[in-house]
Amino acid sequence: MGNHILDLHGIKHNEVDILVENFIFLNQHLLPLTIICGNSSTMINLVLSVLKRHSVNYYSGEGLEYGKIKIQKL
Repeated sequence: MGNHILDLHGIKHNEVDILVENFIFLNQHLLPLTIICGNSSTMINLVLSVLKRHSVNYYSGEGLEYGKIKIQKL
């Protein structure tokens, strides 16, 4: 996968905060960014809390895109 995609499958919940934070700031020049959370509502909520803390403009997928978060602007 490219630098603009972070796949969180297999990542422990306690690692999400720092991984997402590092990913968005180290790759902000590659916008839009994609974070793949999978079907875990807990994982999605953990990612969204980081994005909200940093006032990131994002789109959270629905339907077939559920579990995929697109970051459009930092």
